Amino acid sequence: VVVHGGGPQVSEAMRRAGVEPTFVNGLRVTDDAAMEVVRQVLVGSINQNLVGLLCAAGLDAVGLSGVDGGTFVADRLHDLGRVGNVRVVRPELVLSIIGDGYTPVIATVAPDDEGMALNINADSAAGALAIALGAAKLVYLTNVEGLYSDLGDRGSLISELKAAELESMLPALSSGMGPKARSAVAALQAGVGKVHILDGRLQHSLLLEVFTDEGIGTQVLP
Repeated sequence: VVVHGGGPQVSEAMRRAGVEPTFVNGLRVTDDAAMEVVRQVLVGSINQNLVGLLCAAGLDAVGLSGVDGGTFVADRLHDLGRVGNVRVVRPELVLSIIGDGYTPVIATVAPDDEGMALNINADSAAGALAIALGAAKLVYLTNVEGLYSDLGDRGSLISELKAAELESMLPALSSGMGPKARSAVAALQAGVGKVHILDGRLQHSLLLEVFTDEGIGTQVLP
């Protein structure tokens, strides 16, 4: 299962529309106009591009958002506008698609109880879905090598740590890494087998992490 956001692309689209992106604790402040940009970029552009690339690579990929099949239901974070946290995950549609041999590719837009679309942080959505699916592995692909004990010092990359150790680091993490780390801890505490934080810019990063003894990113264990 592939869960994606599209932060840089959304920010660029907002700037082109004359709106300066604003963030609070790593989460995008999203008014009605910004939400329309989010939906167009995530669902209408990135999702379809990813599906096309994955199909070209040999997968039978299917594009979805959290709205489809009621896969996600979110609670609105009122101080951030149309931003939400996933409260309910209904994995039946995802499981059905997997069972039929397809790969679900999910854009992180989700409705609240009234059906209003909300912008959902992709890291937290992936963690919530991993819990609902009973996933053996949850992998975050990002634009850094992994988790550092000293941000900015490439020599301080942490190869492996436990969920409790990661939880103790949460207050000191960057706004970009914080949502990943918080959802990783929650997923591991709820039974997900392992979490990996990898540099998605590196070719074959997943294979190098999973199938080599030393790995290349950060592995988090329960």
